[in-house]
Amino acid sequence: MNYHKYFPVDVINGPGTRATLFVSGCEHQCRGCYNQSTWDPRSGHLFDKQMEDQIIKDLTDSRIKRRGLSLSGGDPLFPANLGAIKQLLQRVREEAPSKDVWLWTGYTLAELTSEQQALLPLIDVLVDGKFEQSLADPSLSFRGSSNQVIHQLHPQG
Repeated sequence: MNYHKYFPVDVINGPGTRATLFVSGCEHQCRGCYNQSTWDPRSGHLFDKQMEDQIIKDLTDSRIKRRGLSLSGGDPLFPANLGAIKQLLQRVREEAPSKDVWLWTGYTLAELTSEQQALLPLIDVLVDGKFEQSLADPSLSFRGSSNQVIHQLHPQG
């Protein structure tokens, strides 16, 4: 898997202070997407153990308390990303269990394959659906268009 950007401190992509990873690879190619440079799964930088370790280090850093991890892109649930995303999320659950995970995907909950569904127990909030330019609404929190749905998968404490 490749990634485009990593923000160790982010207050825009989800509630509270977070770490946010924008991955490469997206087959939806939504008209009006603000992140078109992430569509090609070969673009960006290689997501390696060093980057994974950095995310865990940032999430567990007591100097800058982060509420959780946000995964966007591209699409974290792009089929070629699933292995690396699963490994990262398993580490977050084991090493930073108090942190929540938000994930944005162009797939709807109903469209997820069994491989994609297997990641749902590791995600607290799923924001699903393609960005629809005709339904774009800048007043919406944590989504770009009104067709996108915020699914609370697991209660947060």
